[in-house]
Amino acid sequence: MLVGYARVSTDAQSLEAQMAALKAAGCERLYAEKRSGAETDRKALAKLMKEASPGDTVVVTRLDRLARSTRDLLVRLGKDNIGFKSLREASVDTTSPQGRLVVNILASISEFERELIHARMTEGRNRAVANGVKFGASPSEATYPYRAERGSVRRRPKNSRSAKVPLLLTVLGSANGYLPAALP
Repeated sequence: MLVGYARVSTDAQSLEAQMAALKAAGCERLYAEKRSGAETDRKALAKLMKEASPGDTVVVTRLDRLARSTRDLLVRLGKDNIGFKSLREASVDTTSPQGRLVVNILASISEFERELIHARMTEGRNRAVANGVKFGASPSEATYPYRAERGSVRRRPKNSRSAKVPLLLTVLGSANGYLPAALP
């Protein structure tokens, strides 16, 4: 049996086109929801997974409609002997040997790309640190000496005079090349 799944991310989007395509493809049961693909608690998808039987085929209009991590879901479907088919990406069809080959190749390429992105991000971060970029916590008390004495500016009432004076003196003193000896 063909089981259709349609999903849009926001209420502003419409499910109509996906539902019509799934009906035209011969899906006997349809599941639809308006939820982000990143969300793990998707009731319609959970219901589909619970009600799908071995030998059924889950059909989607596009590969990205199923999940952000399609590979994990495909593994789960495969264990339950449930096929998967994408209408837009015709080669993604786990009900045939060629389709399973294509899905595994795409999953391998996707995993390879994730590893490349991670390596590039790590390299960029290391280069930034070597060039003096600091990541993490906000500037230290050495940069803002009044914080150690008076507490963080963020914790003071915005309109209090005591909140403005140390900051103003520090900024003016820094601009003139010196810091005042005593803060009020």
